[in-house]
Amino acid sequence: MRKCDVAVIGLGLMGSAALDALLDSGVDALGFDPVGPGSNRGSSHGSCRIFRRFNFENSNYTALSDEAHAGWMRLQNDHGKTILTPTPVLEAGLPGSRMVAASRAATIGKGLPDPVLTPAEANRRFPAFDLPDGWDVVVQDGGAILRTEVVMEIMRARAGDRVITEAAQFEPRQDGVSIRTANDAFFAERAILALGPWLGRALPKLGSLLRITRQAVGWFRPARPASVELGRLPIFILERGPNDVVYGFPNFESRGVKAAPHNHGPAVGPDDWDPPATDRELGPVSEALATLVPGAAGPIVDRDICLYTNTPAADRRPDQGEEFIIDRWPDTRLVVCSACSGHGAKFAPAIGQRLARLATDPTFEAEPFFRLSRYSAF
Repeated sequence: MRKCDVAVIGLGLMGSAALDALLDSGVDALGFDPVGPGSNRGSSHGSCRIFRRFNFENSNYTALSDEAHAGWMRLQNDHGKTILTPTPVLEAGLPGSRMVAASRAATIGKGLPDPVLTPAEANRRFPAFDLPDGWDVVVQDGGAILRTEVVMEIMRARAGDRVITEAAQFEPRQDGVSIRTANDAFFAERAILALGPWLGRALPKLGSLLRITRQAVGWFRPARPASVELGRLPIFILERGPNDVVYGFPNFESRGVKAAPHNHGPAVGPDDWDPPATDRELGPVSEALATLVPGAAGPIVDRDICLYTNTPAADRRPDQGEEFIIDRWPDTRLVVCSACSGHGAKFAPAIGQRLARLATDPTFEAEPFFRLSRYSAF
C-alpha cells in the first residue's frame, strides 16, 4: 500500500491548483484523476474562462481575484506560456442594472477611476456593439482571457509522476483516508475532494446543497470579422433582463466569437453531457448578439456543453457567499471543494492555497463565506 500525506481526488483547475500548492510547499501529495488535459468532459475542460478583477457577484471577491492574479502570473512567468491575455471587460444592462452597479462600485471601491461609459462612447470605442441609448455601461481594465487548457497542461506536467491516472474510490477512516484504484491501494493522512459535478455523488449529504446545470456554449461566425478580433472586441457580459444574461469573448482563437448564457440552464445529473448543444438552447445568445453585438452575430459554427455545480444561498449567516464551499467535512479527514466551473475557475490559485492549508494546517479556517457552517445541515 502506497502512503502519502495528502491525496487530491479530482484534478480539474481547483484540484490541480491544490496539488500544485501542496507539492510546491514540500508536502508528500498524490493526485487522482482518470481524465487528462484536453478531455471534453470535466468542469475545467475547454480553452478559456473569463478573469475579472472586479466581480458583481460578491464584494469579497476583489481581494481573492488579486491573489489569484498573482498566482497566475507566477505560473506564467515560471513557464513562459501565456496564461492571462489582458482584455477589457464590458458589462452593460438595462437602466438600473444591479450587475453593472456592483461592478462599478467594486472598481471605485479600490480607488480607481469611475469605469462608467455612455452607450455611445462604448459603441465608438468597440464598433462591434450597438448598445441602446439609456443602458448602463462600465468597462473595467482588470480583465483577461484565462487560458485554461494551457494551465491544465502546465500543472499536470509540474505534478509529473505524482498523478495517478485512474478513477479512485475513497473511504474515510479514523486515522486517515483509504483510497483504491483498479490497480493499487493507497492511504492518505487527509484527502481533498475536488470532484466538480460528481461531488454530490461522493457525499450524498452535500449533494442536497448542490445543483448541477447544463450550460450550452456556442462559437459564432462574425458578420464583421475585423470588429471582433482581440484588441477590438472586449470580453462582454450583457444583462437584458432577469435571468437573461449573455457573455462572450473576442475571436482570439480564429474560431469565432465564443458566447453563452451566464444564467443557469436546466438541472441535470453529473454524467449528463449529451446531447450536444442545440441551436434552440443557443437561441437567446444568437438574439442578443444580433441586437447588441451585430459585429459578432452570425451562424453557429461550433458548440460545447459545460456542467456548472451551483451552491445555493446560505440559510444562516448569509453573506453573499453563494458560489463556493471550501471546508473540512465534519468528523473526517476530508476537505471538500465545490466551485462553479465557469465562475470559480479564475480563482484557482487562491482556492488551491486554501485547500492545501485546510489539509495541512489544523489552525487554518477558510473565510466564513466558504464554510459549511453557513448551512443549518452542518
